[in-house]
Amino acid sequence: MSRRPPARRYGDNGGGGGIFTSSKSRSSYLHIGLVMLGGLMLIVYLYSGSGEFSGNKEVVSRVEGDFSCTVEVERAIPILKKAYGDSMLKVLHVGPDSCSVVSRLLKEEETEAWGVEPYDIEEADRNCKRLVRKGIVRVADVKFPLPYRPKSFSVVIASDALDYLSPRYLNKTLPDLARISADGVIIFTGFPGQRKAKVSEVSKFGRAAKLRSSTWWVRYFLQINLEENEAAVKKFEQASIKRSYRPNCQIFHLKSFH
Repeated sequence: MSRRPPARRYGDNGGGGGIFTSSKSRSSYLHIGLVMLGGLMLIVYLYSGSGEFSGNKEVVSRVEGDFSCTVEVERAIPILKKAYGDSMLKVLHVGPDSCSVVSRLLKEEETEAWGVEPYDIEEADRNCKRLVRKGIVRVADVKFPLPYRPKSFSVVIASDALDYLSPRYLNKTLPDLARISADGVIIFTGFPGQRKAKVSEVSKFGRAAKLRSSTWWVRYFLQINLEENEAAVKKFEQASIKRSYRPNCQIFHLKSFH
């Protein structure tokens, strides 16, 4: 009976070489492959972010400066939904880059959203101009009453725009936001020293941004008879702890006028 020749293994002399010619070469190529894979994963991580809000990339804001609280609004949407529940189903956003916030809100299930851009949108992208044509976002001077009926929206969110208003105009704008909301006004504003104004900001808003302290805001709210929404504050803090969310802006929760 004839015996079968022994099966040839990768690494035996006489062929079948390639990258499997020896255990040493296999180890070297495996090491190189792992290093390359690790580098690729690191690049993806750095560009996409990590954690709860990794899907919300911080795009460059059209507001000149170092930081945009409008971007922070987008990060906070999951927390706001937990705090306000069904009240987040009919929202008005007021502030620069409103198209971005509205687009983000419209992706949420059963959510209706509108926006107010405080300056012209000549340099806006196609999506923003489409929202304006449909009447979902409008361009309006926030220093004056907005053309909405009382309680037109459940919640009004304002970001960045109020930092450019003097008390003279805040006296009109903030009560107006409380007028057109039914379940509260949420204000996102920068911390003092967080952003320096540039010349282009002054030309758009008539003055440089003035980032005020929380003490200043609280005192001002009392002066114009706006009350803190304590229930919303508590729910927002609880949701923030559960999701390890730390805001990069000051966030104030106010009651609507009734």
